[in-house]
Amino acid sequence: MKKILITLLTVAGIIGGVYGFIHQRAQAKIQANSQHTKLRVVTTNSILEDMVANVGQDRIELYSIVKRGTDPHEYEPQPTDISKATDADVLFHNGLNLETGGNGWFKKLVSIAHKKFGEDVFATTKGIKVQHLTTNKDEPDPHAWLDLANGMQYVENITVALQAKDPKNADYYRQNADQYIARLEKLHAKAQTQFADIPEKRRVLVTSEGAFKYFGAAYDVTPTYIWEINTESQGTPTQMKSVLAKIAATDVQSLFVETSVSPKSMAKVAQETGLPIYAKIFTDSLAQKGKPGDTYYTMMKWNIDKIHAGMSHQ
Repeated sequence: MKKILITLLTVAGIIGGVYGFIHQRAQAKIQANSQHTKLRVVTTNSILEDMVANVGQDRIELYSIVKRGTDPHEYEPQPTDISKATDADVLFHNGLNLETGGNGWFKKLVSIAHKKFGEDVFATTKGIKVQHLTTNKDEPDPHAWLDLANGMQYVENITVALQAKDPKNADYYRQNADQYIARLEKLHAKAQTQFADIPEKRRVLVTSEGAFKYFGAAYDVTPTYIWEINTESQGTPTQMKSVLAKIAATDVQSLFVETSVSPKSMAKVAQETGLPIYAKIFTDSLAQKGKPGDTYYTMMKWNIDKIHAGMSHQ
């Protein structure tokens, strides 16, 4: 009996120690959270990350889920993503089914992190005039940021959400946003006239994914593509036949391939048509930090300049 009693007391001591350790860790986390002064912000991709960084600057802690060079249409959240989302004060996503279509990874993440849309989680595309897929008129095209006017609306939505979550820094966020929007507006105004010197039959932008509807409407360019959105089959015989026919009916000078997709299908188009792949351009992701196109502004400037140069190329 004495041995049994000693064993029970030992086990009880161990269990007590474990619970004590867990309690201490929990209390430490609560205390750390109470002492946290910066707003914790999570974005779904690098484009939103850069927009938020321009508004929040040093008053926020910022984390992007989908890393640079990765397609956000289909993604599998990692443990760090879940932890960051759980601790976040606010989460920004694009909306328009970019992250919630396909495998619906973002909805699952929001649920696991115990966040609520409209309270902690905000779509940056609120108020934007939506374009739809040609293959499904009920499905929105999510690539609204490729029109700089829409990008400015993204920044407005981000600013309003940050101000609501962190009123003491509201004026700071507004000032940063106004300065940032002024830079975007200047680039947008220039781009609206930049393609006027190119004949209409040459103003055809051939890409892998049909991500440039918003860009085309904003800057008077006709987008043509192999597949419409990255979640569908890519480079099928029917798609290839269609894009080749559209190229044959125009005076296209160059092809383009996006940084976040495989160049294999576009290489086949180049081989069939004899047209060069003039440049890599950006759609769903910024460039790696330190490289050209590593911010939203420089990404858009790169796209505009390269596309114009490629259409002028002979």
